Amino acid sequence: MSDPSKATPEPFRVPDSDLDDLASTLAKTMAEVRQHGAILDRLGSEPVSTPQPTADTSTAGAASADKADPPASVFILALGGEAYAVELAALSDWVNYLFLPVYGREISTTRPWCDQWHEHPEAVARLHALWLAWQQLTDAETGLSGPSTWHRDHLDQALVHLRAPDGPFAACTTSPTRPNHRVLATPAPEPTGATQ
Repeated sequence: MSDPSKATPEPFRVPDSDLDDLASTLAKTMAEVRQHGAILDRLGSEPVSTPQPTADTSTAGAASADKADPPASVFILALGGEAYAVELAALSDWVNYLFLPVYGREISTTRPWCDQWHEHPEAVARLHALWLAWQQLTDAETGLSGPSTWHRDHLDQALVHLRAPDGPFAACTTSPTRPNHRVLATPAPEPTGATQ
């Protein structure tokens, strides 16, 4: 008679119909982990400000409240240097692993796309704004209608502009079999001067 405690356990089997759901959940989880890692890296690299004591603390509190610096912008175009690079890397993970697989759709002359979207400032700005809204509206504290609001108020509008025939990718890929990339020039600003 054999000892039942030493029996080899049966391998765990997942039905084929559940594999797509598991792969999708895993991809979403991995994208969220990357985003959290980028946020933690960004928070770890920000300097910690320590308030300096002043001689007259009774009036200093009121004066400092009036002169408090406004919070720094979270918008990617307001960032520079390493902060921009960190934010762009986190955005790229979201675009490549969540946005494009779900909302990428086919490329055509009426819906162009560019694999080098990160070189198009307008596309970076619009995708970043879309990602910020996604982070806020897919949070559990937002409520059950958050994702629907994100689709209606943010995604649909962003896709109309990003994928428009005259949008930021107008000179880029219009066929997946013929990749193309070209950043269109923007109009030069009007010169301002006292020349008369």
